[in-house]
Amino acid sequence: MGKGQMVGYARVSTIEQNLDRQEKALREQGAQKIFMDKLSGKDTNRPQFKAMLDYVREGDTVVVSEYSRLARSTRDLLNTIKELQDKGVQVKSIHENFDTSTAQGELILKIFASIAEFERKLILQRQREGIAIAKAKGKYQGRKAKEKPQEWAQLYAKYKAREMTATKLAEICGVSRSVLYRWIRAEQG
Repeated sequence: MGKGQMVGYARVSTIEQNLDRQEKALREQGAQKIFMDKLSGKDTNRPQFKAMLDYVREGDTVVVSEYSRLARSTRDLLNTIKELQDKGVQVKSIHENFDTSTAQGELILKIFASIAEFERKLILQRQREGIAIAKAKGKYQGRKAKEKPQEWAQLYAKYKAREMTATKLAEICGVSRSVLYRWIRAEQG
């Protein structure tokens, strides 16, 4: 554990649920300060969660009754733990006996990261397969290409004459710079 303060975070999903069990467990672990939310973990705007993130300092340890109190997905959990570790703060979960200050905790983090990466790749694979099936059925059109504005010739001439930056031209045309550069390559090509 760090030399700093033990800081607890407790959360229940609804107003009707009770935080007493979590608060008791956190106090038994030595939490001197406890932040508590009554909001779904899916809600990224959890005031006490944000307050806890602002409060903790290097050397502190955030303790939770179970890691699902911090986040609702593996990716969110990893992001939260990384944010805390970047501040020099460790994370401890009572229920899972998980502590990022130990070698076992670091191993579990690596396993979680691998699972999150695997989940992401599966989602992308299913997405590609779905698009391929839709294309085979003639149902996938893809994104509609952005249309060049009517005054494109004049705008492009100003860009070529260095009277306008690419950023300004993209802004006027209402497109990203990558789309703009595709249009410019087409003009040159």
